[in-house]
Amino acid sequence: MTATKRMTVGQALIEFLAHQWTVDGDLRERTIPAVFGIFGHGNVAGIGQALRQAHVDQPGLMPYHQARNEQAMVHQAVGYARIHRRRGTYAATASVGPGAANMLTGAALATTNRLPALLLPSDTFATRVADPVLQQVEQPWDIGLQVTDAFRPVSRFFDRVQRPEQLFSIALAAMRVLTDPAETGAVTVALPEDVQAEALEVPLAFLQDREWHLRRPLPEREALARGVAAIRG
Repeated sequence: MTATKRMTVGQALIEFLAHQWTVDGDLRERTIPAVFGIFGHGNVAGIGQALRQAHVDQPGLMPYHQARNEQAMVHQAVGYARIHRRRGTYAATASVGPGAANMLTGAALATTNRLPALLLPSDTFATRVADPVLQQVEQPWDIGLQVTDAFRPVSRFFDRVQRPEQLFSIALAAMRVLTDPAETGAVTVALPEDVQAEALEVPLAFLQDREWHLRRPLPEREALARGVAAIRG
């Protein structure tokens, strides 16, 4: 029988991120060393509670840095990634609606420059039991359309955790894109506010240390020579 641990989606995601490592030759460092966050409707009971509990139970496991502006959170993540040669970046979480929308320009910056940034915007209730919620953007002609859908064209990876069990495949796919120097950019995992706080059995293997090795292939000699010739010309 597979060993498991009872956790909420928020708790499982935070602990998972705390155990991701990037390996670049002889260098090994945390892929996600900390989380920026502005909390409001949608991310208090999920990601917020998980960060607080991690700080109490395992200090230093996943540090939280208070932010004042959602756009600036993403810009700081991009700046960190640039300085660290894409070996690491910050995660950034924001509330439903305008809070999440404020991260859009930062996401476009990250994707355009192929610099990793992990975005965890909150989303409206997946069950739609509470509808509408304060500050959600309502579209009467498509009630399934949310602010987070605007991240699709400016993200290198986008998915929404509609059910707790989807977290496992989504988290691994997100890490694959974050640690691919050629394909990286904004990685967006939308988290409905009810799903964040739902509990499930999490395999312990999902929470163990995992290494992601960066590929840095050398340029082809002929292609390099043509580039040098073009610059000289």
